[in-house]
Amino acid sequence: MRPAGRSETESLYFKYPHFDAPAIVDRNAEHTAQRVAIVGAGPIGMTAALALAKEGIASVLLDNKATFNDGSRAICIARPSFYILEQLGAIGPFLDKALGWTTGRTFYRGQQILEFEMPDSESEKFRPMYNLQQQYIEQYLWNAVSANDLIDCRWQSEVTGVKDIGDTTELTVRDPHGEYTYDACWVLACDGAHSPMRKLRGHRLRGENFEGRYVIADIQMEHDYPTIRRAYFDPICRPGGTALIHKQPDNIWRIDYQLGDDESTDDALTEDSVRRSVSLLLQEIAYQGNWELEWWSVYTANTLALDDYRDNRIFFVGDSAHIVPIFGVRGLNNGLADAANIGWKLGWVLNGKAGEELLDSYTPERRGATLDVFANASKSARFMTPNTYGWKLMRDAALSLALTHPFAGELANPRQMTAFTYGQSPAVIIDDMPLFDGPAVGALLPDHKLPDGYVSDQLGEGFTVLCFSETLYTALTSVIGRTAKGLCALNLSQYPAVFTAYSADENTAYLIRPDMHIAARWQHATPQKVIDGFQRVTFNLEEAL
Repeated sequence: MRPAGRSETESLYFKYPHFDAPAIVDRNAEHTAQRVAIVGAGPIGMTAALALAKEGIASVLLDNKATFNDGSRAICIARPSFYILEQLGAIGPFLDKALGWTTGRTFYRGQQILEFEMPDSESEKFRPMYNLQQQYIEQYLWNAVSANDLIDCRWQSEVTGVKDIGDTTELTVRDPHGEYTYDACWVLACDGAHSPMRKLRGHRLRGENFEGRYVIADIQMEHDYPTIRRAYFDPICRPGGTALIHKQPDNIWRIDYQLGDDESTDDALTEDSVRRSVSLLLQEIAYQGNWELEWWSVYTANTLALDDYRDNRIFFVGDSAHIVPIFGVRGLNNGLADAANIGWKLGWVLNGKAGEELLDSYTPERRGATLDVFANASKSARFMTPNTYGWKLMRDAALSLALTHPFAGELANPRQMTAFTYGQSPAVIIDDMPLFDGPAVGALLPDHKLPDGYVSDQLGEGFTVLCFSETLYTALTSVIGRTAKGLCALNLSQYPAVFTAYSADENTAYLIRPDMHIAARWQHATPQKVIDGFQRVTFNLEEAL
């Protein structure tokens, strides 16, 4: 919502573009090269299109809007997501604009009870978290999408029907010129929390609904407080409730405040009510300067997911597959990981570098990640918005104790988003090395600073074998070209510090997937083991060493 007299896309700081619908001649053109249709051109859909394009796969993006989503919406981008953006060649403007942060402070009745620091150091390539409004996220991804010849984006194009026809999926698309059909070999449903594709296929999300309602309001003000997440429990202006404050670029501040049980959502969303609530909260943080209201909305905290993220030749990605609470900033980041995951896998299958069985790993990996998010975010959600009297009693007791006992303040730690470990995936090789202290199979590879950059800078476009001896590297390099398409070797033998970071010796090797997750590891690697492992996790067993 916007203040009276301003349209939904009339912003104080961001100019929304307008996208025309495709011309009839363009949308009726032959599209056999575009084997993948992506429904939804938000951050998740655009990320999926870029991930496919990275593998040389063309796609068509269909979105029923004529511009980006309004309002700041998702604003926190975690470190693993920055690696995804880097791999897609879109990282530059994000680094230039986003505000990195490491610290969070929590207050109870005006007194600070917790200050937490997310893991970070000068040797890290990216900060643990960045704040950036969703408009900019979409703009920067769109810049990359519009410059890519493999992506055909069709705005004002609504998918109204879907039908399975043999090895294709027929989409019925309606735009200002009328209706037409589009046949795709594969479809990625990236159309958000209210997913029409999910409804067209007769699927429903299942899980838990939390009762807490939050108004989110963006305001513009010149406030010199650093980029630190602030959480307020039982503030004077909203007794019994909670509030969050985040700094964003362009002097935009995001304020989330909980509605009381006696407050009507409709009444709370009126402009007068939002202005009054924001004014009271600003008084509480001792801000006395001028401010302007930019945009506001409302949300509830839910943990909902599909039982299966795949329906025949359709994959559900992001909020169409799951809805997670914002506490711990997992929604956007979880969706970006979904898009990157299905993007490289579908690309490899369509390129003939992997067997189609690789696609069966999407649901266990990404639904597993969602359930892990639920386990962590539910704890945060119950602390922020207790859904029973018992939970509220325990939460309030912990907060009271934290006033005099600092250890109790840790209970208010939001447990920020971390990358999920695909330990039980069919696309990794579970090893039998319980005493090996190196990064686990399925985990996101920890990056490490080198004299001339980072380990991540030297990873190949496909799978990469980390070699810690010149002998293994040379042996692998001599056979990879004729036995393992999409695999390369990286020689780390000249970097002693990396041995310690990865608990490696000269016999160790790690097999790294295109998404930087560890597919396999060996304490006593040989070229035969590596090639066999690569072929096993890509389900491409036709060739042998």
